[in-house]
Amino acid sequence: MIELRDVIKLYQAGELTVKAVDCAHLDMKTDEMVVIFGRSGSGKTTFLSLIGALTKPTSGKISINGIDLWTLNDKHQSIFRNKNIGFIFQFPSLIPTLNILDNLMVPTIFDEKERVNENRARAKELLESVGLGERVDSYASQLSGGEQRRVAIARALINEPQIILADEPTGDLDEETEAEIVEILHKVNKEGTGILMVTHNTDVASIAGRTIRMTSGTLREIE
Repeated sequence: MIELRDVIKLYQAGELTVKAVDCAHLDMKTDEMVVIFGRSGSGKTTFLSLIGALTKPTSGKISINGIDLWTLNDKHQSIFRNKNIGFIFQFPSLIPTLNILDNLMVPTIFDEKERVNENRARAKELLESVGLGERVDSYASQLSGGEQRRVAIARALINEPQIILADEPTGDLDEETEAEIVEILHKVNKEGTGILMVTHNTDVASIAGRTIRMTSGTLREIE
């Protein structure tokens, strides 16, 4: 369960105080698919960063499965994040000097050396599951935008997280490729992984079990 209570995030821009997230409340089961829908600048990316423990809230409480993320020290927070949360960022952010198989292995660097072969086998299975099983030796520069997004999804799943946080995972893609990415995310969710996705795309927002609109940092569930 993801729980947010009275979460506020303020930024200081010179003499101006910007309230990026305003008294956010959220209860989300870790097997749900929830979409946060809103325009650019509404606070969606900041909201995901707060839940992923990438940005510290100004006030309020954020917990996952009863663990308040901001009571953990840096080391334990990193370990918790690595094992429980998968990230799909706005851009695939693949390391250009690594092939896509090795890109998938990056989140496993905290694992014991004995698990290297196991993790490599899982990485190959994940690439197969997103239709890139024949491209394990390819580099990001050799992939289309849609293929890079598929790699990013597979990378987010490598540690078998309970929840995936996805920031505009279909941005800048054509309609056909967008539909393919949405289908993969749907499949991932049906297999038991929770997905919290932010988007400004109404078509993408329509796929979720729950849709929450974000406007100027405030959340409102859409019935």
